[in-house]
Amino acid sequence: MRNCLNTGLNIIMDEALEDLRKKLRSWLASNAPTNWRSAETHEIFVAQQRDWFKKLVAAGYAIPHWPAEWPGGGRSLAEQKVIYEELARADTPRLLLTFISTYHAFATLSECANDDQKARYLPNILKGELWCQGFSEPNAGSDLAAIHTRAVRDGDHYVVNGQKVWSTMAQYADRCLLLARTDASGVPQAGITYLLMDMNAPGVSVRPIRQIQGDEEFAEIFLDDVRIPVSERVGAEGDGWKVAQATLASERGLTLMELSYRMRGALWRIAELIRTQGRTDDAGVMRDFGRLAARVDSVCAIADAFLRKRIDGSEQLGDASIVKLGYSRCLRAYTDLGVRLGSLSEQYLAPITFGDLNSGNWMADFMNSYAWTIAGGSDEVQRNIIAERMLGMAREPKSWTLGKSI
Repeated sequence: MRNCLNTGLNIIMDEALEDLRKKLRSWLASNAPTNWRSAETHEIFVAQQRDWFKKLVAAGYAIPHWPAEWPGGGRSLAEQKVIYEELARADTPRLLLTFISTYHAFATLSECANDDQKARYLPNILKGELWCQGFSEPNAGSDLAAIHTRAVRDGDHYVVNGQKVWSTMAQYADRCLLLARTDASGVPQAGITYLLMDMNAPGVSVRPIRQIQGDEEFAEIFLDDVRIPVSERVGAEGDGWKVAQATLASERGLTLMELSYRMRGALWRIAELIRTQGRTDDAGVMRDFGRLAARVDSVCAIADAFLRKRIDGSEQLGDASIVKLGYSRCLRAYTDLGVRLGSLSEQYLAPITFGDLNSGNWMADFMNSYAWTIAGGSDEVQRNIIAERMLGMAREPKSWTLGKSI
């Protein structure tokens, strides 16, 4: 009897997912942007991103991972998968401009903020308020415990001084998820506090970083006696390290599912190169393409396995790291083959790329692929998590002499 009930439930769920797929596919046929790669300036790119986000919010497809009380929220993980797959299939632009807002800021606020902070900030994200992330510093990239930006309590405010770097699209942001040191007397992790900063506050200045391919996806943030109300602190003073884990967790796992599906959906770009160059009879090229396609499928299969674990509650610490590591390495292989097959003719150049693997600029895509080996925790960090937390391997001693640790 139980098997019969489960079978019937599965049929109903499968039909509901197929209905969602058909509905979304039909909507995308009429609403998916068709000229988003033609942006010639950052201003045009930003306007396109804002317009696409607004349409997705209105249709209920922008925030399927948010709770049910939000428009389009409350989707099951299986439904989220369908949405990600169809957005990739329709070759829509990734929501790069609102990515930090809808994932990082949402995860931090929903898990760690107080009710007043949630009520003030979450609705504004859907209205287009943009967030950036102020974690990394010039001498503290992946090592957040080494940050030096200071926040000194002055009555009902913190006075903050320091510098942040590699903040994605901070030049467009309204608010910032900021880590600052409030105590330097104990262990480094214990002296960090998490603050919500107004990017228009006096003392905040932003300088975009011109990248090698011409983009300005990242920026530096300079903080000179910036006053942040104590009411804008998330969690208790000194709890910033713990709160930051909620922010970073959103950058692995589910968000990488979308990127994996998009990479599979973008394999046609490689196939089109092979066809237009008349290299379908080139055994070496076809071998490399076959290997890449199999590798992309394996990354998607890993993402699917992660999804199933999330659904049935069996996810383990390190599972998200496997997804992240698999994607970053596969993306390198994907863009590497594109560079080897592509040319530098105008049809493969795009003025605005912002790290999108579908930009149309193979060399820019390849250079940007290296960012994914660092963003959200470097490949080395992910390997350590997998080795130590999943496999139970011991840390290697810091130094060795004649085979003996010292």
